[in-house]
Amino acid sequence: QVQLVESGGGLVQAGGSLRLSCAASGRTFSSYAMGWFRQAPGKEREFVAAISWGGGRTYYLDSVKGRFTISRDNAKNTVYLQMNSLKPEDTGVYYCAADHSGSISQFRREYDYWGQGTQVTVSS
Repeated sequence: QVQLVESGGGLVQAGGSLRLSCAASGRTFSSYAMGWFRQAPGKEREFVAAISWGGGRTYYLDSVKGRFTISRDNAKNTVYLQMNSLKPEDTGVYYCAADHSGSISQFRREYDYWGQGTQVTVSS
């Protein structure tokens, strides 16, 4: 069982930055691949970024490449999403998720555990 708690969301102007954190419980965190997803009002939840269990592989949604960076600290059971050059279209609830397979995936169905989400609002 893995429990995930996101933090770091907030209101920011376009062009600004935020750093999201996702703290995980459980001793097996380091074996899980981790992902970030987001959901805007009235839209489906979409993949944003993923990182493999060891941090050696990452994968991003095309629209966030070069602006967002996913990283993890297995000693702290935490995964991060650094978001720079934010745009109004980045607004949404951001969720972290854990995949026991350890391999990165952009598909929601591959993830076993989800956090409650943290709101990110980017004003124009």
